[in-house]
Amino acid sequence: MESPSSLLLGRYDDTGRLRFLARTTPLNPAARRDLAGRLRAAGVEHPWHGRKFSADWGRTGELEHQPVWPELVAEFQGNTAVDEGRYRHPVRFVRLREDVTAEQVPAFGG
Repeated sequence: MESPSSLLLGRYDDTGRLRFLARTTPLNPAARRDLAGRLRAAGVEHPWHGRKFSADWGRTGELEHQPVWPELVAEFQGNTAVDEGRYRHPVRFVRLREDVTAEQVPAFGG
C-alpha cells in the first residue's frame, strides 16, 4: 500500500455501521512509513467504498482516499469541537494502539 498522507478515522456505532469520526492532520514521515506497511487496502466490500469526502473545510473538491480494512486502532488528540460524533477539526495521530483490537473499542450511539 502507498504511504498515507493522512487518515480518515472511523468507529462502529451500536448498529455495527462504520461511522466517520475524524480526519488527521498530515502524518509525519515515520508514521507514514509505518502505516504503509500495516494498512491493508479494502475493496468494494468496504462500507466507505465510493463514499465522497470533502478535501478540506470551505474548499470545493473531493479527497482522494483508499479504504482500508478497519482492523487497527489509532490513538489521536483532538479538541472538544464535536458535532454528532464527528470532530469538526483535524485531529493529530499519536500512535497505533497495539494493545487494543478494533472489537474492543466501545461502540457509540447511532
